[in-house]
Amino acid sequence: MALSAIALCSRALLRVGATTIASFDDGTAESEVAANLYPPLRDAVLSSHPWSFATAQATLPRLAGEPLADYGHAYQLPADFLRVLSAGPSGRGHGLTYRIAENRLLCDADEVVLTYVFRPDESGFPPFFDQMLIARLTAEFCIPITESTTRAQFLFRLAEDEFRRAKLIDGQQHTPPAISDFPLVEVRS
Repeated sequence: MALSAIALCSRALLRVGATTIASFDDGTAESEVAANLYPPLRDAVLSSHPWSFATAQATLPRLAGEPLADYGHAYQLPADFLRVLSAGPSGRGHGLTYRIAENRLLCDADEVVLTYVFRPDESGFPPFFDQMLIARLTAEFCIPITESTTRAQFLFRLAEDEFRRAKLIDGQQHTPPAISDFPLVEVRS
């Protein structure tokens, strides 16, 4: 079952013993805490790991102006961009030397395929990510709502356990990367 941002925050608020919210504009202390803490926390958690459901590839459009130094071309990053995983020349998602500066990708390639973490809609979050995000929101909401630092510390430990569990589940959804072009292996062959 896909949860909205309000549903995720409401479940976290229930876990700390607070009342749920119907919107971020309710005018309650709970809605103010949720409205201020949820968006940056969601983006931080999404960008903290290359989640399979939040990873995409795109061919970047080249910008008209050239960078001032070091690289020959500048490319526009996608609007939903959170973090680069790799960049490659046409037809490959890795292998380029690049730098991110001023919301642009700088490199010397004539075409760039970017592999990146993006911000999906909450309806695209899998259940294991929902549970981990609710646990993290619960820990973050604890101090502003309950003013209990010891309870918050306990909730942060639980959130870390959920984070590890979610990463483990997510990591099992694709073929593990193989070591390629490793000189010590080639010498033994």
